Amino acid sequence: MELKLLDGKILNLEEGKNGHDAALLISEGLARNSLAYKLNGELFDLYTPIKESGEFVIITSKSEEAKDILNHSAAHLMAEAISLLYKGVKFGVGPAIEEGFYYDVDFNGYVLKEEDLAKIEAKMKELSKKNEYIVRKNVSKEEALEIFKNDEYKKELINELEGNISIYKQGEYIDLCRGPHVPSTGFIKYFHLDNIAGAYWRGDSKNKQLTRIYGVASFSKEELEHILFIREEAKKRDHRKIGKELGLFTISEYGPGFPFYLPNGLMLRRQIENWWYDIHDEYGYKLIKTPIMLSKELWLTSGHWDHYKENMYTTKIDDRDFAIKPMNCPGSILVYNNELHSYKDLPLRLGELGLVHRHEASGALNGLFRVRCFTQDDAHIFCTRDQLKSEIETLLKLYDKIYSVFGLKYSIVLSTKPESDYIGDDAIWEQSEKILADACRATGKDFKINPGDGAFYGPKLDFKLKDCMGRIWQCGTIQLDMNLPERFDCTYINSKGEKERPIMLHRAILGSFERFIGIITENFAGAFPTWCAPLQVKVLPVNDEVHSEYANQVVNTLRKHKIRVELDPASEKLGYRMRNAQIKKIPYTLVIGDKEKENNAVTYRKYGSKDQITVSLDEFIKLIENEIETKALLIDPEKMAL
Repeated sequence: MELKLLDGKILNLEEGKNGHDAALLISEGLARNSLAYKLNGELFDLYTPIKESGEFVIITSKSEEAKDILNHSAAHLMAEAISLLYKGVKFGVGPAIEEGFYYDVDFNGYVLKEEDLAKIEAKMKELSKKNEYIVRKNVSKEEALEIFKNDEYKKELINELEGNISIYKQGEYIDLCRGPHVPSTGFIKYFHLDNIAGAYWRGDSKNKQLTRIYGVASFSKEELEHILFIREEAKKRDHRKIGKELGLFTISEYGPGFPFYLPNGLMLRRQIENWWYDIHDEYGYKLIKTPIMLSKELWLTSGHWDHYKENMYTTKIDDRDFAIKPMNCPGSILVYNNELHSYKDLPLRLGELGLVHRHEASGALNGLFRVRCFTQDDAHIFCTRDQLKSEIETLLKLYDKIYSVFGLKYSIVLSTKPESDYIGDDAIWEQSEKILADACRATGKDFKINPGDGAFYGPKLDFKLKDCMGRIWQCGTIQLDMNLPERFDCTYINSKGEKERPIMLHRAILGSFERFIGIITENFAGAFPTWCAPLQVKVLPVNDEVHSEYANQVVNTLRKHKIRVELDPASEKLGYRMRNAQIKKIPYTLVIGDKEKENNAVTYRKYGSKDQITVSLDEFIKLIENEIETKALLIDPEKMAL
């Protein structure tokens, strides 16, 4: 067999050899550090025999896939420890997730407590030292059902599978799993069990509630310590905690999942919205507003009624079925179809800050990150196929411009045609994927391919934001749609006078206003850039009797310059008021005393700095107006990174 390596070299391998054998032929050091291998894009356990020639990659701890493999293996190690510590336990599922891993466990009546986690961790360490091989075996469905005959959860999963089924064994522990895993338990040295939660079997509230145990694993002690540090920092930055402290938002028991914006939160949102409108005017968008509720017939045409009804809020009006919109796309198409279009009208860019409602499960609700009503910064672009590449290139520049304002870096993933259940001609899919890829290359953007993960109606680009804690957030997307223009019979008159279908691009940059505000709240730890901070300046007179007149003059002057400012009178000591302004993360605090009054000046302290600088009032106004105009960050992104 011939294996093509990353450097282009060809490795000749005998039949029946496995990934470890191949790694040995490359170098002994590589073999020692090998975890698994990838052949023609598919992952395999290290000791699985190599069946065919193709592109070959050894997976080590430095590989992108390594984190998931390790965390998945750690979930199995945790399950083995639990099976030895608690009698009669049964296991649901135990996947790797972005933040680590979890396993859902039926403890047979025992109520697991937080203090039990240390005991499970100790057992895991004991098992890790045994360094048992993690061995894969393929069995028939009948054999699998016999092996797991006493576990109704595994039996339910097995009954949904066809053909041979893979199981993994380490010591006396056996689990149902697709894999792959690290070669042995000795690779799982550094881990921590985080917390406990309840989770219904298969996410259905009609089923039994299991105990979900979360954990994280890493390849080094230092890396694990850093992960745990970031998690502690994330707790301090939790947008729900900061939102309460800064008066941004609240959620009432009368409306779970429906956030209330408080004055400071609405002021923050207004600044971002106003800027969003301005930048879309600049980029040639036509801004629209579509109804929040539309009839069943529309949702039947769009396909949402058949495929998404369980997540929609519905009602009857005059004996007709209506639904509150879960997405803005159909309304935007009705706007497009409201009049005839010529090729000269295209591209037509329709932008909308549209409020949508989706019936999320109560257990999934999480502050502003997962809500039941949210505003999407949607746009739908109708263009000709010839215009598609240039439109996407322009979009990529717009994404750059918007994300850079918040100091957020991002990566791009191109999701291609699903293996089945897609619409459209294969040639059109191939051409559309090439257009998306070429647009990225033309603008100098690197991207990764996510094979088969496109929507059924077309390929897409997903934008993964990275915050100062290194966490990845899915926010923006550009989706090429071959479905809705057909369903809604969208047309334009081409240069030959014939009707033709436009190409439709779905596009969101912030994604959901609610979620994005949650993200930047945690990214900035509530210290928002001056341009969008709810309150920009706090004025502190040293003595009300002596300094209040000039302090009020400063406040009024700043307000005339449309700077958001408040006076904090001297009812408390100056040090207390200064600390309070810092706690509230107000960008600028001005102290007004004798010197400032006499010289028509202010002494300012910028959030995050201990320096107090005295300048004339006019100089301060120019300083802060420049900071607002340039959308400067309050804190340098390099200093924010943890």
